[in-house]
Amino acid sequence: MMPTDLDPATLAAVAGAFLLAGTVKGVVGFGMPTVSLAVLAGIVGLPQAMALLLVPSLVTNVQQALTGGQFQPLIRRLGPLLLVTIPCIWAGVWFLSVSDPAGLARLLGLVVTAYGVSGLAGLTLKAPARIEPWASPLIGAVNGLLTGLTGSFVVPGVAWLQALGLDRIGLVQAMGMLFSVSTLALAVAMSSRSLLPAELGLVSALAVVPAVGGMALGMRLRRHLPERHFRRVFFGALVLLGLRLMLS
Repeated sequence: MMPTDLDPATLAAVAGAFLLAGTVKGVVGFGMPTVSLAVLAGIVGLPQAMALLLVPSLVTNVQQALTGGQFQPLIRRLGPLLLVTIPCIWAGVWFLSVSDPAGLARLLGLVVTAYGVSGLAGLTLKAPARIEPWASPLIGAVNGLLTGLTGSFVVPGVAWLQALGLDRIGLVQAMGMLFSVSTLALAVAMSSRSLLPAELGLVSALAVVPAVGGMALGMRLRRHLPERHFRRVFFGALVLLGLRLMLS
């Protein structure tokens, strides 16, 4: 079991983290789990941060997964990746339950830093169609293991989805599908290892309010902020947060 003592100051920090993360998602369309994890891991610890992100992540990603009109072709194409992801998340959560949280927080810092650097550099890959049948399940396995260990859904899954050459609407929907499946699998796996106490589940449910409020604020800000400049600030902040986790 993990400690769940959340005093008023900590609860306020949790609400602020989800307000910030929701705002980021509202502006750029992604990044809420990564931002909330990177901030909360330094406040309440990595396992607790992973538990807190579950309900806001699920609520904000299921709609994304079902919106776009490409669900059936995407599920056929991404099915192998998603199916392999689930048991690998369970394996990652098992390692999480028996490992040093501080070491895994540093691993999260490395993942977040790598994601931020790749975003700043504008790195894009192109996956040849001939490698997709075997590479997609491999990416799913690595992504699932890292999700179970750190709670981060993005590396290398998002880069792989971008490499598949999906159109913008399909890419957003595919990310929603990956994040939704990962969130559900993570919730079940953490519950099975006694890493999801009722108190954190309740706080996670309540965190939907600042997360959704932040998204609404972010969508309003999107009309007035150049998205390319915001993305640079976003990825730069991720690098700093990741380095902080790695060095703390």
